[in-house]
Amino acid sequence: MTITNELGWNFDNSYTRLPETFYSSTNPTPVRSPEIVKLNESLAVSLGLDLEALQSKDAAQTFAGNGIPAGASPIAQAYAGHQFGHFTMLGDGRAILLGEHITPSGERYDIQLKGPGRTPYSRGGDGRAALGPMLREYIISEAMYALGIPTTRSLAVVSTGQPVIRETNLPGAILTRVASSHIRVGTFQYAAKWGSVEDTRALADYTINRHYPEIADQEDKYFSFLKAVINQQAKLISQWQLVGFIHGVMNTDNMTISGETIDYGPCAFMDNYDPETVFSSIDAQGRYAYGNQPGIGGWNLARFAETLLDLLHDNDEEAVKIAQEAISEYPELSRGYWLEGMRAKLGIFNAEEQDETLINDLLSVMNQYKADYTNTFRALTREAHEESVLQGTTEFNDWYKRWQERFGRQEQSKEDTLELMRKSNPSIIPRNHRVEEALDAAQQEDFSVMDKLLQALSNPYDYTSVQEEYCQLPESTGLPYRTYCGT
Repeated sequence: MTITNELGWNFDNSYTRLPETFYSSTNPTPVRSPEIVKLNESLAVSLGLDLEALQSKDAAQTFAGNGIPAGASPIAQAYAGHQFGHFTMLGDGRAILLGEHITPSGERYDIQLKGPGRTPYSRGGDGRAALGPMLREYIISEAMYALGIPTTRSLAVVSTGQPVIRETNLPGAILTRVASSHIRVGTFQYAAKWGSVEDTRALADYTINRHYPEIADQEDKYFSFLKAVINQQAKLISQWQLVGFIHGVMNTDNMTISGETIDYGPCAFMDNYDPETVFSSIDAQGRYAYGNQPGIGGWNLARFAETLLDLLHDNDEEAVKIAQEAISEYPELSRGYWLEGMRAKLGIFNAEEQDETLINDLLSVMNQYKADYTNTFRALTREAHEESVLQGTTEFNDWYKRWQERFGRQEQSKEDTLELMRKSNPSIIPRNHRVEEALDAAQQEDFSVMDKLLQALSNPYDYTSVQEEYCQLPESTGLPYRTYCGT
């Protein structure tokens, strides 16, 4: 049915003007008794939605997929991907794109439902999602947004009133996700594998016009497109590294062309600094460990470049050379963004060649003494070195002396230095044990723990007393923390 109360939606459906190979028209499967359990009011306001109308029953029906808003044209998107290095056909198995909402200021956002039922790409699955993973994505994506990291966002979570069957029966839920788009590296891989050259060209032109319009009229626009995507991903992954975020499943279908973080499955934030940190239960070989993320980003981008070869040059050898030229810039871009961010975390304004050694020496000491990543930089920022396990060690004392000497080779004042550090080092992250605590309470219908956590996470660089309790580390259980795919 069509909802008459449109809640302020202003849908367009430009993606459906691409060749039909890229999607299948698909309606959500209605659920029994949807109820909004989480609504992102600030995001709703920024989208230009009607807050009063969002409190109505119509809103819950829309967010559950029981009703289709006027102007929407629901589809499931087709894509492929390398999953842990193995190429396969995929697609939206439990997601349906309602359409693209145009805000009052003219911005375009995908509005997608996660968990609304089966699609042509479900591959035997039920197309449903459980409440815990949907709330987890809500928490982490909103925390990433507050940290200033490009990300998809969460508008609402509804409970469905019916269970989903996994190892046990779990309460069902549907998440409404907002994204600049859901075009992935895997979308281009699908086009290159199962579409024509003209299909790939149509997708590339569409994506350029949507995300990189400044290059649309360039003669070598596909080369510029490739370089722009490489730059965006180099910047994004460096931002992950700077806050200790581990995506957990960096498959090519989980890398957006827009440069937004997407698909918060087995993700988590690192406590003790260790480049080999892995949280995902399915990443037995550590392919997507914290320290591997920049390299995997380059590998994924190489797969993206392969999909554009026919557009880069008519001659195969020349096309490969052009692609290699672009990809060869990634390592230095990645290193450059990371170095810039690490300098800021240490209050360093100007660049010196030995800065990388200074940074890596600190990380080495942190790894040696199992120092918490976030709290180490928080202690340096607050000049509260007694809070760090590094305090008093010979290695840290030596490093600290060199760090202080480094300040003497820049013009900025101490207050300027500390201000830069406060802007670059979050006081608070979504600690894994705090996220689990909030999810456990929510599944008992107590959302107050989650609300309090979200409020604290909304201003991660504030360094307020309210945040103190969320900076505490979990008690050691002797067991590694594990996350699971479920979104």
